[in-house]
Amino acid sequence: MESPKMEAIGSSIPVPSVQELAKENMVNVPPRYIRPDQDPPLINAPLPSISIPIIDMNKLLQQESSAAELERLHSACKDWGFFQLVNHGVSSSLVEKMKSEIKDFFKLPLEEKKRFWQEPGDVEGFGQSFVVIRRAETRLG
Repeated sequence: MESPKMEAIGSSIPVPSVQELAKENMVNVPPRYIRPDQDPPLINAPLPSISIPIIDMNKLLQQESSAAELERLHSACKDWGFFQLVNHGVSSSLVEKMKSEIKDFFKLPLEEKKRFWQEPGDVEGFGQSFVVIRRAETRLG
């Protein structure tokens, strides 16, 4: 039996760094950043009370609470696209060191950061990318 081939379902389009764009004092948002499939933001609308989803790693690992916490994780990923993870076992000193290293990285000159730039078609690495998803055709019969 032949093994199935892994097919890439998307690729990235490298775009300029947002930090570099911000230095240009632009008046208009570049067209590539405009999402015509979404309603424009209401500038003068009151801000809703926002509570970022919190996922508890201990609850994910405990049999009696894992199903409910998995549902919360699913909802956070689907509705928010991110979440805060607590009780993960990573020391606060390591988290603070990582924050410091990230800040230091973004303070580097652009030429230095380019050493870690994304390769065309890849989604890993430094930079801003737009991921383009190709729809797979399904053939029946």
